Amino acid sequence: MTGFGVSASLGFPDTQLISYAEMQRAAGTVSEGLINAALELGVDSIPCIADGDTGYGNAVNAKRTLFGYARAGMAGIMIEDQMAPKRCGHVRGKSVISFKEAVMRVKAACNARDEYSEQFGIGTGPLVLARTDALVTDGFDAAIERCLAFREVGADMTFLEAPQSVDQMNEYCRRVEGPKLANMLEYGSTPILPPRELKAMGYTMVAYPLTLLSASINTMQKALGRIYNGESTDDLICSFERTKDAVGFTRYSAEESRYSVDV
Repeated sequence: MTGFGVSASLGFPDTQLISYAEMQRAAGTVSEGLINAALELGVDSIPCIADGDTGYGNAVNAKRTLFGYARAGMAGIMIEDQMAPKRCGHVRGKSVISFKEAVMRVKAACNARDEYSEQFGIGTGPLVLARTDALVTDGFDAAIERCLAFREVGADMTFLEAPQSVDQMNEYCRRVEGPKLANMLEYGSTPILPPRELKAMGYTMVAYPLTLLSASINTMQKALGRIYNGESTDDLICSFERTKDAVGFTRYSAEESRYSVDV
């Protein structure tokens, strides 16, 4: 669950114009949707990592954010070292907090993860994905130093945002142990590589945070243009039956029949 996507759904750019409460509410909505999807697919669960931005305050706020996302059903949370108000990692105007503050922010999130597990059961605390945006502001070596420190204080996975070359991506994977996230944002700062190459390089997980949003915008604009010009949109849209199935009508009808009674 990306901060960019949630912000966009509310009509704002990803510049932290939306609050913790709005993000937590979105997390609950996403979690409920994934539970329904898992039931329909016959799988145990579909985990989701949610964008926790800066933790929405100091280190103590970061702990509250992790607890709130965990209660909303999120399997993981991303915490970053930008200074508030943060923004998308591939746009201008970023700034980061000090090294010590960044480490304490991540440590607080890790402590909250462990405290949640102690309270609700081993393994229930969300995964902590620690992100640094220091590459652009402080340089590559400083960003690597932060990733290493994040691992030392307990981060489950690190995320070096916006590497600008394949060489930087390789060097990050070589120097930082443990699970790592690659962020494939089309037309952003980072080279787009196929999953197989990223895995061979040393990445554990890959995110495509804007692919579906960007594709949707592109198709909707094409559809609106055709409607305006009185042209057919048939090749751009799904059948009505497929649309109904995608939004849950098929499963709802089956459930409705399951509990129907003769009157």
